Amino acid sequence: MKFEGKIVENKLNKRLKEIEKEKDIKFSNTQKVLLTVEGSITAILDVLYGKVSIFTLSRHFEKANQDTSELVDIDEGEEINYREVIIHRRGQPLIYALSLIVLDRCKEEARQDIIDGEIPLGKVLKNHKVESRREIQHIYIEKPDATLKELFKTSEDFITRNYIVIENDEITIWTKESFPISYFSDKM
Repeated sequence: MKFEGKIVENKLNKRLKEIEKEKDIKFSNTQKVLLTVEGSITAILDVLYGKVSIFTLSRHFEKANQDTSELVDIDEGEEINYREVIIHRRGQPLIYALSLIVLDRCKEEARQDIIDGEIPLGKVLKNHKVESRREIQHIYIEKPDATLKELFKTSEDFITRNYIVIENDEITIWTKESFPISYFSDKM
């Protein structure tokens, strides 16, 4: 039996191919999964590498400025929870993540775990049975800032994706995840 049909390429795969062509690189299958999956990155890393952990670099409340208010669709001056973490395995950093969280829009039972910052956000959503969806907004390559250079001990380019988590038709979380371009390649 022969199956024939139209191949439908989604916009994320198309974007990956554009980056590969622009930068003359080839993403590994693991990199492609990490950049395009709309589920928990931590869960994927647990499967690939064994148990991973998070280390919280910063967590605090701040007033949304013009840029951050647009990312999470709130008014300037409203309070957001700022959370910056490293997902690591035995002290080896794997992925840097920055999240802006609108706690007032989050399921009440999940708020304390989010504030504490010791549990990956994907696990918080799962543990509290939060009905939500993720939408990847952008995938790109960027130069690392001083913090990323220091944390990962490299100045190579980073692969980055931004996504939002939507609960009850409102953005509850905006996240940026980054890792060095050599990570999760066939050479790692």
